Amino acid sequence: MAALAMVATLPGRTHGLGLFTEPILKEFALTREGYGLMNLWATLIGAAFCLPCGWLLDRLGARSVLSGTMVLLAAAVFGLAAWTGGAAGLFLFILLTRGLGQSALSVGSLALVGRSAGPRAGLAMGTYSCLTTIGFIAAFATLREVVTGNPEDWRTPWAGIGLGVLVAAAVSFSLVRDRFTKAMEASGAAEPSRTFGQALRTPAFWVFAVGTSFYGLVAAGTSLFNESILAERGFPKSVFLNATVVGIPVGLAANLLVGWLATKAPLEKLFACGLLLLALTLGVFPFVVEEWQAYAYAAALAAAGGAITVCFFTVWRREYGPAALGRIQGAAQLLTVLFSAVGPLLFAAFKTRLGAYAPLFPWLAGSALAMTAFAWFVPVKRGEP
Repeated sequence: MAALAMVATLPGRTHGLGLFTEPILKEFALTREGYGLMNLWATLIGAAFCLPCGWLLDRLGARSVLSGTMVLLAAAVFGLAAWTGGAAGLFLFILLTRGLGQSALSVGSLALVGRSAGPRAGLAMGTYSCLTTIGFIAAFATLREVVTGNPEDWRTPWAGIGLGVLVAAAVSFSLVRDRFTKAMEASGAAEPSRTFGQALRTPAFWVFAVGTSFYGLVAAGTSLFNESILAERGFPKSVFLNATVVGIPVGLAANLLVGWLATKAPLEKLFACGLLLLALTLGVFPFVVEEWQAYAYAAALAAAGGAITVCFFTVWRREYGPAALGRIQGAAQLLTVLFSAVGPLLFAAFKTRLGAYAPLFPWLAGSALAMTAFAWFVPVKRGEP
């Protein structure tokens, strides 16, 4: 159910809305720059939905917050599908899909799996990551067929997405039981917990939150401009398409492997290894010239992302306990949304001002390497103020 909730965030994500960019631009007579700024501000403002959602999760439980958020998200999606007015209304509906989907519902999904999986849930988090990825792949494959069949009609498939979110809300309300998560927490009544304020004062919170957010920045920029980035290295579109496919099974395998390792090894060391792989991958990319090297780059980036995200999903319950889990995860998710919003702008700025993406990669690699050092030596003292 947690994985289903994360897949239901699709209409609030760039990749989901991006499937319908061209007909929306045409119908509302928007420039690309104006639409890009609209999405940026919707993402930044929508990030604020993370904190109240976390607060509500700690007080009302996962069942009502998850199902209620999905109902509101479905209403926002239906509203956008029916809107025929001006750009102000378009911005409002995009803001609501961002805030309710990418921000609030993501926090609810993470809180549900965090509360129900227990304090040592590495493998469960790896499985959750796999199921989420498979769910997104299935959703995009279905939407691709629909969009290909009628590329000018965006309202009908967008309303169909809203209907899918509404069905997910009904399933969530039927199957999620707060008594189960409360029983899991009661079974670990002696499990140490920190308050929200105590968590924010620990170095571990900022290492995991900022490290994962930095990966989100890189992933957002490279995903949006990957065809152009690879073309700069002299590769045709076929290599771009193949590289996208190559990364999927590698990322899934990394999810499961790191989830299993999280039951054996310190989480901060695994996180540092993921960041180190990210740093090395970014550092060598400007030297990629052969086709096999492009595929190796895509595979390494997917493996690093799989490792980093599983650690991010796992750390909050393990290190901070269940008492304030919703608010802690909400604050961490807020950072990931903010960084992801900045990523495409950063890549575009380097391309526009310097004429190439390559000069950005050493800076990204250096930043990831610095975070690797902090992650490796971060003091983790679970349950202590």
